[in-house]
Amino acid sequence: MTPCYIGLGSNLDDPFGQLSRAFEALAGLPESTLVARSPLYSSKPVGPPQPDYLNAVARLDTRLEPLALLDALQGIEQAHQRVRSQHWGPRTLDLDLLLYGDETLSTPRLTVPHPEMTRRAFVLYPLADIAPHLTLPTGTSLASLLKACPYEGLERFNPDSQHRES
Repeated sequence: MTPCYIGLGSNLDDPFGQLSRAFEALAGLPESTLVARSPLYSSKPVGPPQPDYLNAVARLDTRLEPLALLDALQGIEQAHQRVRSQHWGPRTLDLDLLLYGDETLSTPRLTVPHPEMTRRAFVLYPLADIAPHLTLPTGTSLASLLKACPYEGLERFNPDSQHRES
């Protein structure tokens, strides 16, 4: 099975519930096992004015090929009424295939490693929670990316109290 890392984000229609159901859907994917899930983080949005996001990262071990996995992720998004009307706009659920094993891939539909992941604190810090010693297929260590990416704007989310932790 190939280890993959999936970025999750939501800022509409009960983001906590959206991410909880998304983790359940990931756990139910065929030929796949949900191995780990990061804590949730609250982050400021990129793009136009909109509500803050809840973000997380999941590790999924899968036998699905990259494009089949992408199709499955987009199917989960559609089941959560994801609408792709505005670039960087608000969304019920966003699932990004960040890493697919040690592979690099660039097609019209999919690029892995995800081209924006190295600059996004809301991806790197949750990823570090579940894979602190990870090295990207490019040879860059996650630790070095964290040093170059400030934590500011992120807050750990405590689902038990439904508030953010500083």
